[in-house]
Amino acid sequence: MYPDHAPQVPVQRAVEVHQPTLYPPAVPVPAPVVPMQPGSVPAVASIVLPDGRIVTGYAIEPARPEPVAVKPTVSRTAVNVALGGVGFLAVCGGLILLTSFIAALTAFITQLIILAAVIFGGWIAVQIFSTSSHQGGTTVNIRKAVIKRNHFHG
Repeated sequence: MYPDHAPQVPVQRAVEVHQPTLYPPAVPVPAPVVPMQPGSVPAVASIVLPDGRIVTGYAIEPARPEPVAVKPTVSRTAVNVALGGVGFLAVCGGLILLTSFIAALTAFITQLIILAAVIFGGWIAVQIFSTSSHQGGTTVNIRKAVIKRNHFHG
């Protein structure tokens, strides 16, 4: 803060001394009588301060919150009816989801069967139409076969 070459000289300052003013002790004055119902007169509190004075006053009661209104109890029947309704809705929703799942699964299986039929039918068609162009296979003439007791005799 100060440069190293500057001499540091202590500064003298004037000092003021304040003396507290003493007040004579207060003479307790009786509280004025206010016409009220018996038992509702607040208590008077007196406090002695460190300098000997006495402060007298009424104690302030903390504000009390208003009592909470008692909630009516819910009957067990109403709770059971509500829970039964929720359970019924859950079962209905589950059945709807199950029905949708079964319908989707049925459609998927149907599409697989149709796809297999198309592929198998195409393979059969290729076999039928390709035998006329290729002579290198076994040819069976069904018109000449004679059927006796579930046996073929040619």
